[in-house]
Amino acid sequence: MTNELLDIRRPIKSRNSGWAVQAAKWLAARRVTPNQISVASMGFAALGGLAFCLVPHIDGALRVFLLLVAIAGVQGRLLCNLFDGMVAVEHGAGGKDGPFWNEFPDRVSDFLLLTGAGIACGLPWLGLVAAALAIFVAYVRELGRANALPADFGGPMAKQHRMGVLTGACALAIFEPLWSSHDILLPAALGVISLGAVLTIFLRSRRLVAGLKSQ
Repeated sequence: MTNELLDIRRPIKSRNSGWAVQAAKWLAARRVTPNQISVASMGFAALGGLAFCLVPHIDGALRVFLLLVAIAGVQGRLLCNLFDGMVAVEHGAGGKDGPFWNEFPDRVSDFLLLTGAGIACGLPWLGLVAAALAIFVAYVRELGRANALPADFGGPMAKQHRMGVLTGACALAIFEPLWSSHDILLPAALGVISLGAVLTIFLRSRRLVAGLKSQ
């Protein structure tokens, strides 16, 4: 991240928690760069996406294991998103190419995880729709910043909300075979993410237009 981005970060409560501060300090002490952490976020997303893609072909305990791996991929991605900014800002390790690595891996991660979830439930088109809308949500935020407006991280389906819904659906889907022979939780989660993203795009766009008019 460059200096221009130091004060433009998603508000995250856990950033000030003791464990996060110590983890960022540990990474910085070992000269792990923010860009490397951002690249790692794509690795976690790829792991989660691969686990999702294998879910339709596996039953029993291995299916549970794959869903747990998918959860780990989602949460690993989010942790990387937390630590890259902390190492860049709190430890002054940001580089000039930081803006690229701050945004590009996030878009790749959304695509891998959401399309993977669509494949997992037999509805790849729904995963693609959710991924496209997630990218559109981020586009509206960056469009505002490109026009000198504050970064708009508002929901109801910003990144942390999308990943929260996906994580919850995966956790519940572990027990889904106990009451249903059909996959309904992941399609429902992707539907909620898609509809929430549409609403988020609308709300952010409305605030963006209002901000432009007030300049």
